[in-house]
Amino acid sequence: MMYLRKIFIAISFFFFCSALSAQTLFKEKYRPQYHFTPDKNWTNDPNGLIYYNGEYHLFFQHNPFGNQWGHMSWGHAVSSDLIRWKELAVAIPEEGNVGIFSGSAVMDPFFTSGFGKEKGKAPMVAIYTADVPNSNQSQHIAYSLDSGRTFTKFSGNPVLDLGQKDFRDPKVFWHQPTQKWVMSVMLPLEKKVQFYSSKTLKAWNLMSSFGPAGDTSGIWECPDLFRVPVDGAPGKHKWVFMMSPSPYMQYFIGEFDGTKFINESNPSRIFRPDYGPDYYAAVTYNNLPASFNPVSIGWVNNWNYAGAVPAGQWRGTMSIPRTLSVRKIGNDWILLQNPADELYTLQKKDTIITSDKLIKQEDASFMAEWEWKTSTGSKEVSLGDKDLMIRFNPETREISVDRSLSKGFKNDAYQRLSVFKSVFPGELSEKLRFRLFVDESIVELFVGNGELVFTSQVFSEKTLSTLQFQGSAEPFPVRIKDLGTYRD
Repeated sequence: MMYLRKIFIAISFFFFCSALSAQTLFKEKYRPQYHFTPDKNWTNDPNGLIYYNGEYHLFFQHNPFGNQWGHMSWGHAVSSDLIRWKELAVAIPEEGNVGIFSGSAVMDPFFTSGFGKEKGKAPMVAIYTADVPNSNQSQHIAYSLDSGRTFTKFSGNPVLDLGQKDFRDPKVFWHQPTQKWVMSVMLPLEKKVQFYSSKTLKAWNLMSSFGPAGDTSGIWECPDLFRVPVDGAPGKHKWVFMMSPSPYMQYFIGEFDGTKFINESNPSRIFRPDYGPDYYAAVTYNNLPASFNPVSIGWVNNWNYAGAVPAGQWRGTMSIPRTLSVRKIGNDWILLQNPADELYTLQKKDTIITSDKLIKQEDASFMAEWEWKTSTGSKEVSLGDKDLMIRFNPETREISVDRSLSKGFKNDAYQRLSVFKSVFPGELSEKLRFRLFVDESIVELFVGNGELVFTSQVFSEKTLSTLQFQGSAEPFPVRIKDLGTYRD
């Protein structure tokens, strides 16, 4: 009887803890509400971004067992609109001591891989790095016949192995003009990307390499080669090679002839998709309809303090989705990034502020949009209790974000990396547009038509629910849209 009583008490305690967890989930301090975070535990790089049958799939580096990096597996979430996410079971788990590192996913409607043909279903094929700690990294594949819910690993893995300790992060796409699969994969220490081709996804041939170039201060990770439209020039396109020299990102713009990438970016400059401290490993969606612009998602964190940021049951956040295009400004091709249109269609309170320089919100999940005149003196706006300062100097065209006064995260590396600046690359008209997305502890600032973006984690002791415009800055009207939680 005593034994049964102990079992009853244990079961009751389990359901009590589960109910308590459900009550507190997504109510923790600093937990983003409309940016994706897993229900629990650690996440870093977005992986395998792919659209199929009306679903956006977000696979991601995930530790199913805790909120620190480890036991790398592919977590999985799906959405019909890039905003409302439903987290599913782990898609590709760690097996033995082999970690499932970053990679990509493709649809194989012509069954070039031979997977699933007998069932008449186009397979979803994941291409990822299998990591044996302190030994070897090689490229493996797995396939799914149930829209990514479960994967079967290829019995002939690895499909690409150089016998190296650092060789990772394959991003694969179908190159229609040459009727072949193309893989970008990184040699991190050499700071090079290699481009391979395949007809089957199972056997790969080296075509060319690119690098070192641009920012070589950190190891190179997470390559992505993709085609984008030229803004304002219907039917024109360029190729973007985007990657992550840890702990930041950079891009190059040029052409891809099916074999090699030809860089047309100024070799003496570094071009970044994000000039803030907390944006990394962004990649684009595969298999989008032809009428869609490219869409990317990045990891909002910085490896200098990623494992220490204050969090609850979770640790790690994805950026809002960004649509991509390019424009030539002067002699430079510039990547334009804008919030996905779906963010503007959320059915929440929309307010126009016409005079108050101190704007108070009910909570810290909102979007603010304003324009600053470019013909007068410096402008400034603070978020929270000056936890984030945004400054614009029309004379120098410099824009900065400064979180040095935020006191919710006492960490030397975080404090050291608190002020980030960049010069607006475009021509200034009478006014310059600013769009600010605030989500509890995540702030994404889009300037102009997306020529500059800054992403920052900001940990306030109180809340980021106020905006205060300083001095003679005249931003009015300011549009405020309340945004809430969008988890299924």
